[in-house]
Amino acid sequence: MRILLVSQMYPSPAAPDLGAFVALVERELTAQGHEVRRAVIDHRGGAPTKHVVLLKDAVLKARRFGPEVVYAHFLVPAGAVAAIAAASGGAPLVVTAHGTDVLNAERSAVLRAITGMTIRRAAAVIAVSQHLADRLARVVPAAQPKMSVINCGVDLAVFSPRDAAQARAEVGWTGDGPFVVCAGSLEERKNVMRLTEAFARLGRGQLAFVGDGSLRDAVATRPGVRVTGRIPHEDVAAWLAAADVVAQPSLTEPFGQVTLEGMAMARSVLATRVGGPPEFVPPAAGVLIDPERTDDVERGLRAALELPCPNPAARAAALEHGSAAQAARIADVLQRAVSAG
Repeated sequence: MRILLVSQMYPSPAAPDLGAFVALVERELTAQGHEVRRAVIDHRGGAPTKHVVLLKDAVLKARRFGPEVVYAHFLVPAGAVAAIAAASGGAPLVVTAHGTDVLNAERSAVLRAITGMTIRRAAAVIAVSQHLADRLARVVPAAQPKMSVINCGVDLAVFSPRDAAQARAEVGWTGDGPFVVCAGSLEERKNVMRLTEAFARLGRGQLAFVGDGSLRDAVATRPGVRVTGRIPHEDVAAWLAAADVVAQPSLTEPFGQVTLEGMAMARSVLATRVGGPPEFVPPAAGVLIDPERTDDVERGLRAALELPCPNPAARAAALEHGSAAQAARIADVLQRAVSAG
């Protein structure tokens, strides 16, 4: 198929972690023989006019490239942009919802209306978890009959088991264990302050935050805590390999990409029970917690540290979500949209 990919998040040298999961899907679709062109935003910040630039780029490529299907990541603004591009190019539209886009539709009547128009234009809708699919269907009931649940998957070659001691040497992480890693934005929704407090109660070990955000200064000065800043997505693997436990106690997690990546590296995980993680984290692979309670984050952290490292059960569960297989499922949805005309 000829596929035009539209996304408001895509990695670049200036923002190597931005929408890495979108680039992963694109790479797998290309490897499976599809021709993919993209219209994307590959930087953070900037003026709102960047969405106008995205629209112009998407429409131009839809006319010149002649895609058989336009595939958007995020419902608004990328999905709305892609809907216009699809109409311009005479192609069907498929959109993937990732989480923040659904939350925005829940909170804003204007965004809910735009989301509804995008979904009504779409031939198919993909949600990255059943939890998110259910939420979207409540906000826009028209999404329900068009819905498939497919996550972006994990690169099982990049995120594969490694020796923890060697990984710590690679990233320059020294000190006494246990070693805990949390990767992602350092924002309130990621629950980094409760995790920092729960870790402090252990009275031992090292905690690394792989990422950046508004709470960086609040956590970076704590004893035993290290903050790396933003790094390329492929470099995250070494940090996850260095961990005894990968901790992602988010207040809500539409799917839980880093949790899955940690499991793929045979690391036990601490994850939120609010959102997608309960759909793919079995008891032998990790511990699910109530993210609103620091006591429960602490309990979960202690319990996760009791699980094996490396943890074969975690790797086995992750094998069901390889990126190649997930991209093939996405391609099937795209092909059905094309066949339906």
